[in-house]
Amino acid sequence: MNLLVSLKSFVVVSACAMATLVALPTQKAEAQLFGWGSGSSATPRHVVSFKGRHAPGSIIVSFGDRRAYYVMRGHKAISYPIAIPKKDAKWSGSFRITRKVVNPRWTPTADMRRENPNLPSYVRGGHPRNPLGVRALYVGNTLYRLHGTDAPWLIGEAVSHGCVRMFNKDVIDLYNRVPVGTKVLVTWKRYKTSRPSYAGYGSRKRRASFQNSVFDFGF
Repeated sequence: MNLLVSLKSFVVVSACAMATLVALPTQKAEAQLFGWGSGSSATPRHVVSFKGRHAPGSIIVSFGDRRAYYVMRGHKAISYPIAIPKKDAKWSGSFRITRKVVNPRWTPTADMRRENPNLPSYVRGGHPRNPLGVRALYVGNTLYRLHGTDAPWLIGEAVSHGCVRMFNKDVIDLYNRVPVGTKVLVTWKRYKTSRPSYAGYGSRKRRASFQNSVFDFGF
C-alpha cells in the first residue's frame, strides 16, 4: 500500500496545487490574500463527538466526509473542512507526519511546465499566490501533504491531484497542535459525529461570530 502511494505521489508531486495556480481567478486572489477568506460552502471547523479507537493527538483524514479530524480526549475531535483528491487520485493508508514546513516554497515539476509553459519556475514561500498556502504537513514517505491554499473557495470540493487542502487558518491551527511523528490515517470511510459544538471557542458572542463567518481569527 505505502509503496503504491509513494509511486503515485512521485508522479504527481506538487500537482495537487497545480490547478489552483493555472486557473486562479485573479480578482479573488487579490480580494482574499493568503486564502484567509472563504467563498466556500464548507462548514467551518468545529468540535464534534468522535467515537472510535483512535489515540488522542492523531489525525484522521476522511475523504468520504471531506473533513480532517484531530482526535482529542473525551471522545471529541476538531473537525476541519478539506478539499480532497479527484477520483483518479485516490489513496489511503496509515502514516506519520514526517516533516513540517512554515511558508513552503512551491516548485512545479517538469511535466507541469511542459503542460503549461506559463507556470513560474517556483513560487516563494509566503506569497499570496502560493498554492501550498502558509503551512505544510508532509505525510509519510509520500510527497502528499496537508497544506493551506490560495483558493479557499475550493475547500470542500474534489479538486486536488492527491494533497489535502485546508483553509490557511485551519492548517496553522493543526500545525501548532501536532509534532513530527503524529499518526495520520487517510481513509474513504465516513464517520458519525455529533452536531457542531462551538463550546470550546469562547464567549457566546464569539461563538455566534464563528458560526456565521470563517473570518473570525480570535480562537
